[in-house]
Amino acid sequence: MTTSAEKRAETIRPEARRALLAWYDDNARTLAWRIGPSDRSGSGPDPYRVWLSEVMLQQTTTGHAAPYFERFTTRWPTVTALAAAEDAELMGAWAGLGYYARARNLLACARAVAGEHRGVFPDTEVGLRALPGVGAYTAAAVAAIAFDRPANVVDGNVERVMARLFAVETPLPRGKPELTRLAGRMVGEDRPGDWAQALMDLGATVCRPRQPLCGVCPVADWCEGRASGRPEQFPVKAPKVKKPRRRGIAWVMLDREGRVALAQRPNKGLLGGMAGLPTSDWGDAPAETPPTEGDWLEAGSIDHVFTHFALTLEVRAARGIVERGASNQWADVETAIAILPTVFCKALARGLAALDEG
Repeated sequence: MTTSAEKRAETIRPEARRALLAWYDDNARTLAWRIGPSDRSGSGPDPYRVWLSEVMLQQTTTGHAAPYFERFTTRWPTVTALAAAEDAELMGAWAGLGYYARARNLLACARAVAGEHRGVFPDTEVGLRALPGVGAYTAAAVAAIAFDRPANVVDGNVERVMARLFAVETPLPRGKPELTRLAGRMVGEDRPGDWAQALMDLGATVCRPRQPLCGVCPVADWCEGRASGRPEQFPVKAPKVKKPRRRGIAWVMLDREGRVALAQRPNKGLLGGMAGLPTSDWGDAPAETPPTEGDWLEAGSIDHVFTHFALTLEVRAARGIVERGASNQWADVETAIAILPTVFCKALARGLAALDEG
């Protein structure tokens, strides 16, 4: 059954779309991966660059992702080049972007495109969804932006715009399907790639989470959130559930040359396939069993928050390790910092500081 909000979306769509696309023509953000409305003299968007940027942006900001994108496309300018990368090489380049399963999926997808599709991305949502690691959002984004398909591209910015435009009272995350349906009602055949990016830009620069700039919003005349006088209250969010806390011990080991011991994490699971520091299990009461003999210092602790739990790592540090252990790899400090995920960089910094002080 069509809801009243969906009926309203159909009613306002023609005028609201014209207003937002006109605003986008004048205000589109300049992004490394984007061909904006003023740059259409040459070829269209490169599907590889669109796909790569969308994967990077899933859990981070444009400002944080941009330098990674530049480094990736310089190092691997095509999907075929990326497909030829070694697993460890790619994981090291990804360090700092988090959610490392995405990096493994990135490589699997690149290899599928290079091998099964001769380096050419499928140009439909269905074809894109068949690629490894490509979900509904990424398939819709690439189909719309790279191939100008009328796909419903809904990220957090779009959800916020829809929640305010239609004053949706259903709290997130329960309200996501409703917001997705409303966004779908606004999709049209005219400039679908620009429409998707215009909604993203509107949410990022005008319809901001806090202090939305309603006075300059191109769709303010149709916005029920603005009419309510409290647009910042949308989208409604359910009360946060406190994350469980796990505990563990990280061991910062330096050999006589000052190199750091690194342990390869299992391919499956959290931070899978990444380099890490040797650690205990992460649970309620970790066993304090050093990986080798040494003059261990208590270096304090660090805290880190993952998607589903918070982690406290007690840090132990020792230098001059002789029994290096066959399972460890050893790297200079600068290399270790460059390839370790953030949680282990924190622990390494804490351990090194304790050794310097001790």
